[in-house]
Amino acid sequence: MEMSPTLIWTAIFVFSSFALYIGIAVWARASTTDEFYVAGHHVHPVFNGMATAADWMSAASFLSMAGIIAFAGYDGSVYLMGWTGGYVLLALLLAPYLRKFGKFTVPDFVGDRYYSQAARIVAVICALFISFTYIAGQMRGVGIAFSNFLQVPVEIGVMVGAIVVLFYAVLGGMKGITYTQVAQYCVLIFAFMVPAIFLSLQMTGSPIPQLGFVGNASDGVPLLQTLDRTLVDLGFQPYTQGQKSTLDVFAITLALMVGTAGLPHVIIRFFTVPKASDARKSAGWALLFIAILYTTAPAVSVFARSNFIDTVNESEYSIDVARGEAQVSGEGATPQWFYNWERTGLLGFTDLNDDGRIQYRADPETNEVTTLDRDIFVLANPEIGRLPAWVIGLVVAGGLAAALSTAAGLLMVISSAVSHDLCRKVLFKSMSDKQELLVARMAAVAAVLVAIYAGINPPGFVAAVVAFAFGLAAASFFPAIFLGIFWKRMNKTGAIAGMLTGLTVTAAYIVHFKIGFSSGVLGVCALLVAMAAALIHFGTRDETGTSGKMPIIIAGLAAIIGLAGLFGILPGVAQGTSDQWFMGISPEGFGTIGMLISFVVSVAASLMTAPPPQSVQDMIEDIRMPST
Repeated sequence: MEMSPTLIWTAIFVFSSFALYIGIAVWARASTTDEFYVAGHHVHPVFNGMATAADWMSAASFLSMAGIIAFAGYDGSVYLMGWTGGYVLLALLLAPYLRKFGKFTVPDFVGDRYYSQAARIVAVICALFISFTYIAGQMRGVGIAFSNFLQVPVEIGVMVGAIVVLFYAVLGGMKGITYTQVAQYCVLIFAFMVPAIFLSLQMTGSPIPQLGFVGNASDGVPLLQTLDRTLVDLGFQPYTQGQKSTLDVFAITLALMVGTAGLPHVIIRFFTVPKASDARKSAGWALLFIAILYTTAPAVSVFARSNFIDTVNESEYSIDVARGEAQVSGEGATPQWFYNWERTGLLGFTDLNDDGRIQYRADPETNEVTTLDRDIFVLANPEIGRLPAWVIGLVVAGGLAAALSTAAGLLMVISSAVSHDLCRKVLFKSMSDKQELLVARMAAVAAVLVAIYAGINPPGFVAAVVAFAFGLAAASFFPAIFLGIFWKRMNKTGAIAGMLTGLTVTAAYIVHFKIGFSSGVLGVCALLVAMAAALIHFGTRDETGTSGKMPIIIAGLAAIIGLAGLFGILPGVAQGTSDQWFMGISPEGFGTIGMLISFVVSVAASLMTAPPPQSVQDMIEDIRMPST
């Protein structure tokens, strides 16, 4: 079979970028735990800013955000406001103080600040919970990028991407990941901007996408006005008007903001620079690098929705082309890119009225585009706009770079949480550096296997899955870190109670409205509680002495309940509906409520129990003192 130019360019960009990432990992391989966890504290602020931007601008930012904005319109702006605003919050409130504290990981900070092994273990559990939720979205992004252009099933794409990221994460640790992410940022931003500039020139005549999408189209009518009118004619809401309530918009935006500031794989980046002032500088650079993509995303969204309607609606569909027995021909024919994506199962057409034409409508009774995965639109945009084959290949490489860079950062969080925070600091305190590195690498391998499964069986759109991870981070880590820095009276009881309450309430709300508590889901939740309680029991024996019996009792009871759930004995609870949302707040925004609950519980529990030791209060005073 003859290879198409698109496939050839895609293969060139993807495999050359993979070779570059692996080459950097070999060059920057870690030989000590300091290099493996924090790159030896030797990363320049500009490079750290680029690496942080790549780490943070995941498949959700590159692939999914523009797709969600394209179909949510004004309501999609919550992602732009929340994710960029969160970075300002992180740069001003947390990054320099955490760097001055001088630890490897977020659980390290929690364990030492709250002078408690139990607090450290709870932080490890939160970090693992957040990271596995987040990595599911990244692996789905990898599968989507591979599936169409390299003409392989989604499952194969997920596995290939996971093997590549495992290689450079395990070999190079944070040192290898940092310099790989610098390269990945260059690839992903170039891949995002080039088609955006092409499309802006094509549709508006402006080479600046940020100005093009608010300007006039080639017919002299404002592009947004044309899109609004077209959508209304097809029965959709106007693009520039939102449907979400003001409270829900506020809740989602705030959850994404404070979730950003609580994400362990982003926070860990600020431990890699030489000093606290460099943490501030690298946060500033990262914000600049992130802004390039985030100010372009709304334009890409408008171009995608406009082009999709123009090229697909009322076009003539050919069964012969769909079967690969003929070529697209004639005016008004369904374009080839539609058939290409249809073969992946991410786009689908059902001819409801047997007229041979595709009718794209808001009404599900008459809408014939029956499958439409929003995550495909950044990847499909160059094809929809009939851009050159090399641009299409570049975008695939950029999407993979975005997904793999974040997946690598998450693998570091998972491996360091298991090896450093759990094994060395809690379970096996006499462990040597060499043994710790081995455990870290084994943990990364295990995490990749879980990530492959999550990528093949994802729980939703990439950005939606990632938004849940932000909600969990907002409700668990942010209050503990914020109060730990700015309130000396905060003690270990408040931190543990706040993190557990915030994580549990938020996760329960999300699961109830997104999955439902069937007997099996209740069983899995109970088994997770059993594992967490067992970890707390074995990790705090020296600290609590005879009072440590309660966690193991809870673990035993939860294990029995969990097994009963897996065998279908427990009564299930049906999935909730949107009219049952608390105060009209969606699951994506409930992290804000979880965070407020966590703050209240943390403060109340701290005030009702003994204050932290004077040495800890002095340490917090020292962290808050400005330094260079």
